[in-house]
Amino acid sequence: MEQPRCIIVHGCPANTDSAKNPETRTYDKHWMPWTKQQLIAHRIPTIAPLMPNPWEPVYEEYKREFEKCPVSENTILIGHSGGCAFLVRWLGDTKRTVEKLILVAPWKIEQEDPVKKAFYDFPIDATIASRVGKTFIFTSDNEKEDGKLSAYMFHEVFGGEVIELPGRGHYTLGDMGTEEFPELIDAIMTLGVK
Repeated sequence: MEQPRCIIVHGCPANTDSAKNPETRTYDKHWMPWTKQQLIAHRIPTIAPLMPNPWEPVYEEYKREFEKCPVSENTILIGHSGGCAFLVRWLGDTKRTVEKLILVAPWKIEQEDPVKKAFYDFPIDATIASRVGKTFIFTSDNEKEDGKLSAYMFHEVFGGEVIELPGRGHYTLGDMGTEEFPELIDAIMTLGVK
């Protein structure tokens, strides 16, 4: 059996000015570098690709970049915020089978901006449940209302285990107060992934 691997897809920042600067951007930071280090220490290869122009996300451009990553039935897909919307759309579009899908503070609520509207406005494929071994959806008691609605929109269509942690907000460094996210590591390591 092929060794499991993880792919982490970051979210879509609203602020284009700071997002373009590698020194000040945060969309690919938060808990992601810490999680990648933990997984590599557990001998789980982990990729965290930089998606193109995430402040103006285009599904087809994300798909081209994402598909440079090797995905198999043993892959664990992890998304944050808008990265969750991309992964759900990609799984519905490609009908691929993966070991796990983990959505952290998922976002699906449509936007007024036409570019973001095109990215987030897609039907959620209910057959994803039959092609994903296990799904976890992380939300928080103090997440924004649209974020909570997004989490339950995904859950309503393809199920999974919803994990609501206290005081994590949108799972950003500012909301969490730490880069450490041990509950995510626990979710990844369940079901025989050692």
